[in-house]
Amino acid sequence: MNLHEYQGKEILAGYGVRIQRGKVAQTPSEAVEVAKQLTAETGTSWYVVKAQVHAGGRGKGGGVKLAKGIDKVEEVADSIIGMQLVTPQTSAEGKKVHQVLVAEDVYYPGESETSEFYMSVLLNRSTGRNMIMYSTEGGMDIETVAEETPHLIFTEEIDPKVGMTGFQARKIAFNLGLSGAAFKDMTKFVTALYRAYEGADASLFEINPVLKTSDDKILAVDAKVTIDDNALYRHKDIAEMRDTREEDATEVEAGEAGLNFVKLDGNVGCMVNGAGLAMATMDIIKMAGGNPANFLDVGGTADAARVEQAFRIILRDTNVKAILVNIFGGIVRCDRVAQGVVDAYKNMGNINVPIIVRLQGTNAEEAKKLIDESGLEVHSAIALQEAADLVQELV
Repeated sequence: MNLHEYQGKEILAGYGVRIQRGKVAQTPSEAVEVAKQLTAETGTSWYVVKAQVHAGGRGKGGGVKLAKGIDKVEEVADSIIGMQLVTPQTSAEGKKVHQVLVAEDVYYPGESETSEFYMSVLLNRSTGRNMIMYSTEGGMDIETVAEETPHLIFTEEIDPKVGMTGFQARKIAFNLGLSGAAFKDMTKFVTALYRAYEGADASLFEINPVLKTSDDKILAVDAKVTIDDNALYRHKDIAEMRDTREEDATEVEAGEAGLNFVKLDGNVGCMVNGAGLAMATMDIIKMAGGNPANFLDVGGTADAARVEQAFRIILRDTNVKAILVNIFGGIVRCDRVAQGVVDAYKNMGNINVPIIVRLQGTNAEEAKKLIDESGLEVHSAIALQEAADLVQELV
């Protein structure tokens, strides 16, 4: 589950990470009130107004602006709220901005220059260990840094038996070229950041930039946070932060129906029980000359109602030219799924794309007979290759 910047910063602050302070506003007038509160609390007189969407690169699309005075906040907020923000990480149509974060200006003058760093905590899947990735090149796309100057990216892996050590925190601060008060503050920052990552059961904490202020304080100016969905039962407060407006409406509907659904760009709809079988089905579709239009796992209890809902979701995609239903009858009997397909087909009426149903496992023969004798325009198959050949023929 992705979080907004202001939500990620709330979590960070709860673990002792210093952040750029700010509050979220839903309207331009509310943004002005937030700015007044910030002035009272921090003394800031300039304000950074940031679009809150689940996408990076907001500044490039005009979603991050500086208001040089409280009299400019309403105008700036009004120009962002309601806009269709297009960034390198959104689709061509972009995302609608429903709210903004009004934050304090932390690039204030002082005795020394400010510096920006990149830092993230994530899982290194090749080693099975968490790692901290960091660079002196903050404020830039890390992909660009990796491509053009890979020697400026450092990583520090964390031993799960030991956890984050003081030595590692100091090593990170040293590699970032810090000394004195900034060095000490960075070690505290890194330690608290890793504690937040573990404590929130996150799969990603990305801070870009981490700022060294002109008075040698280290703080998070941004926060991109992804929480492991499987751990949300342990974090009811974080689960309540979910913003379904930022998610694909079809995927949200599928989730509410107990379906695991991800929309893709192909032309063959997939309805499968089990994630592994779904991946194999998508491979078969590609081998047969088609392209999968979605990943859809109906789970192990595929009754008629759930199958019908899955059909409706798949058919909303106008690119779908055929649907492949691939069910392995282990826990669920194939004839039960077949009956669900027949019932769903009758209930929905006009389905003008071919449907290929491949059933294997418990009562597969009975299921095939049930479909063949239904009188419906449904093509049945038992072998995976047989299903693939039908896909190739019909698509």
